[in-house]
Amino acid sequence: MCGPRRDAVAQSARRSRLRYNRGASGGLMTVAPALPLFGHTNAQSAFLAARDSGRLHHAWIIQGLSGIGKSRFALRLAALQLGAKPISEDPAGAPASDPVMQKILSNGHPDLKLIQRQLNDKGNLKQDISVDQIRELNAFFSLKPALGGWRVGIIDALDELNTSSVNALLKTLEEPPANCLLFLISHATAPILPTIRSRCQTLRLRPLALEDTQSVLETTEMENPVELASLVRGRPGRAEELAGGKVMVASSAAQSLVKSLPSANEAQLSHAILCAGEDDQTFSAFADTILNWVSEKAVEEPVWSEVWFEGQKIVSAQKSLHIPADQAAAKLVTQLQSAFANR
Repeated sequence: MCGPRRDAVAQSARRSRLRYNRGASGGLMTVAPALPLFGHTNAQSAFLAARDSGRLHHAWIIQGLSGIGKSRFALRLAALQLGAKPISEDPAGAPASDPVMQKILSNGHPDLKLIQRQLNDKGNLKQDISVDQIRELNAFFSLKPALGGWRVGIIDALDELNTSSVNALLKTLEEPPANCLLFLISHATAPILPTIRSRCQTLRLRPLALEDTQSVLETTEMENPVELASLVRGRPGRAEELAGGKVMVASSAAQSLVKSLPSANEAQLSHAILCAGEDDQTFSAFADTILNWVSEKAVEEPVWSEVWFEGQKIVSAQKSLHIPADQAAAKLVTQLQSAFANR
């Protein structure tokens, strides 16, 4: 199956390749990596060091916030392990013309298995990765590599496993087959069981620097890359979600609000809530901007950490309980006002 996240990575690779390979006159330039690396160099170096040592662990957790490039990172390492050849100093920087990379980008490599949530009969993503999918992965690992060398699996993401699929996964982690490598992507939205973490090595990926974020957005030909780079806060994968005009307005309203506090007037407060309350996306952008500001404030004044946690509770409740965006925005603004009043 070629899931939505896999499609997004492949489409990003195609757009990136076109942009990198064409000069100002439209002529072809030097061939570029199909999946360029932006940030995450320390994590890649840690994996390469283990690989070069000859003692490569069989399972790796790739952990970090959503939208920072974990799926792309895993595909790069999978391609490397399956024999893709780099065309630059980047060991995992294989071009799209590489035979291994071609098969990976087209979801046609027989020794790579990607596990993601599947679609239900109505065309919507299922809530969990099923136990049957993990059993398919276990069966895949029990076979010999079709092209020689290794078999590689990617689970995207650990956060979406249910109890049964976790138990099925543990069987492979406890008795790993030879020449098999497993990448487990974690968005850090759900705790990783100690029984899983203890059997894996962990690579922690951080949000990208502003310059790297802008570079990603430029290669994917997003409009307003400079403005979007500031909005997504090191998570370029969220750009399409936040690129709409009303979302940008909601973020701008949040920035204006925090600048006006604690003396914001009723008109400013009403405008902020109105902009944030359009829908779930506008509330998400509004809340992200507010909470990022609070987290920065907490660095100098630790008492603001409690404000951040309370704000996160509002955001989580809005998602899980389907609270209307305008009501959640009003709660967040009220909480922020109270925080200033009590300090």
